[in-house]
Amino acid sequence: MRRVETTQMAKAMMKPAKSDTGELATKALDEIIQRAREAFDDKNLRFTQLREQVFSEIAAIRGSIGAYEILERLADKGTRLAPISVYRSIDALMEVGVIHRLESKNAFFACRRHEHGKKGRPIFMACEQCGGVVEVPAQGIFDEVKSLAASVDFTPKVKFIEVSGVCAVCRDKAKSE
Repeated sequence: MRRVETTQMAKAMMKPAKSDTGELATKALDEIIQRAREAFDDKNLRFTQLREQVFSEIAAIRGSIGAYEILERLADKGTRLAPISVYRSIDALMEVGVIHRLESKNAFFACRRHEHGKKGRPIFMACEQCGGVVEVPAQGIFDEVKSLAASVDFTPKVKFIEVSGVCAVCRDKAKSE
């Protein structure tokens, strides 16, 4: 039963409500931005206009996005910034935990887990075809890494685990072609 629930949850997270452009629908985006506001409030930090703009660009897409892509998207909307401004906003967003970094791509994606931090650490599954990213609760994997490391007197510094592959949507699409 647990495996089925996790699989269903993962599939649902890989297919958020989208517009025709591959971006999140306005209502879904508004909900994600509201959760980010609350996360900043919980930590007594300011969710400045710039942080909100940067977060909105990251949260608007299903996959991950690089800092320079964020700069371009903001410039297309009339907001010209120095790269350092975007990086500072990204640092604040990561500190609060509303975005994560895909190390393999040096790109960022919005955290869409409502229970973030309450069910343990997730692993990130990134689709190589569509770029979608899903977080799957996997605290047991991190516990196992810690245990294995302790058994050889090693101090791990693993923060996140990334798994690349193909999501169900892309796999099914390839089958039908």
